[in-house]
Amino acid sequence: MQLSKYTKEFKYNWQLAAPVMLGMLGHTFVSFVDNIMVGQLGTAELAAVSLGNSFMFIAMSIGIGFSTAITPLVAEADTAHDFKSGKSAFKHGLLLCTGIGVLLFLIVYFAKPLMYLMKQPVEVVELAIPYLDLVAFSLIPLVVFQAFKQFADGMSMTKYPMYATIVGNIVNVVLNYMFIFGKFGAPAYGIVGAAYGTLASRFIMVAFIWWVLKGQEKTREYVINIKIFVLERVMMKRIINLGAPSAMQMLFEVAIFTSAVWLSGLLGKNPQAANQIALNLSSMTFMVATGLSVASMVRVGNQKGLKNYQELRRIAFSLFLMGTLFAVCFALMFLALHTQLPKIYVDLNDVKNFADNTEVVEIASNLLLAAAVFQISDSIQVVVLGALRGLQDVKVPTIITFISYWIIGFPVSYYFGKEEQLGSFGIWLGLLAGLTSAAILLYIRFNYLTKQLILQKEL
Repeated sequence: MQLSKYTKEFKYNWQLAAPVMLGMLGHTFVSFVDNIMVGQLGTAELAAVSLGNSFMFIAMSIGIGFSTAITPLVAEADTAHDFKSGKSAFKHGLLLCTGIGVLLFLIVYFAKPLMYLMKQPVEVVELAIPYLDLVAFSLIPLVVFQAFKQFADGMSMTKYPMYATIVGNIVNVVLNYMFIFGKFGAPAYGIVGAAYGTLASRFIMVAFIWWVLKGQEKTREYVINIKIFVLERVMMKRIINLGAPSAMQMLFEVAIFTSAVWLSGLLGKNPQAANQIALNLSSMTFMVATGLSVASMVRVGNQKGLKNYQELRRIAFSLFLMGTLFAVCFALMFLALHTQLPKIYVDLNDVKNFADNTEVVEIASNLLLAAAVFQISDSIQVVVLGALRGLQDVKVPTIITFISYWIIGFPVSYYFGKEEQLGSFGIWLGLLAGLTSAAILLYIRFNYLTKQLILQKEL
């Protein structure tokens, strides 16, 4: 087996994946900045952001999952030069995303009392509630932006969502600095200041991407004069049928990581703050794998259309190999820097909170050891999942993700995550078990399907 027949695809894989990676990293960077700035206030504040965002992550996974249906429909119409179908797909997708954004905001807003029933630290809950009020409202512009992003991706204009994300990040950093710490004459809102920054940045991202797309000849007519109440049942059904399974797959994975936040809360504010640090660092490396997953979906889908299944497997394996190599690099980075990276998030010169901050760094350092190992599993499962979406195989992978994370992973986290067992590290062993199970089962599914397609063609 010649390695070069896979590595020669790396350049094109990277060209497809890089803009998506940068855009996704931009979303994660907003959270990264929030965590670092809030971490300077204390471990309770950092734990509160973690708890509040745990509700947000679940909601976001549903909204983003549904929005992914827009891209293939717009891309198909763009290739066929069918403006009417492309605008219909965008319009219905935008309407659906707006409605989902409002619904998710209401669900998260009224779900706040659950934090008390979940036996989370009272000090953390009381800080998290006012933060969540504002951040929950930002779900509406976030999901609307996602509709514009998926539309732009479908039109092969991936750089514009990336620009919008960069602008949003700059706004978020400046407003965070102003409103968390009371700089430039602004009031010091503490943790709520981070929520103001996030909310404002997401509205600005929507305005920016609409303004940019309106200024492009290729997309101008798509984003103006949208007759939002003239609807087609067939198109709405197509978007829902494509988006719902993807939303469920994202939900099952995001929810297992969210359960880690809640289980950490049962151990106290410091384990919860440490969990947030490890989770934030892991999510940043995961965005690289997510970019490769999108490239996998596109390239496998292209070869499926050509019915060139041998080539499909070769290209898919080049992406699996590329994802694994990136993951190994990140794993080595986490192993080498596991004691240093958590220190970015806390102020070890803060005498008053020195004991808490030291404990958080120690716990987070151990969690990064588990994170280093599951980098490989996490990368493989998401890139293979992208390939299966390219094959338009969505139902069985949804079942696989549920079994992996909730039948295998969660029980391990729940049992070993108790204080008398392994505590925080035990919770992350469950994440490792779930991700590894998903990687193995999804790969088996892809291998089986592609071999069947090759066999059927030969017959």
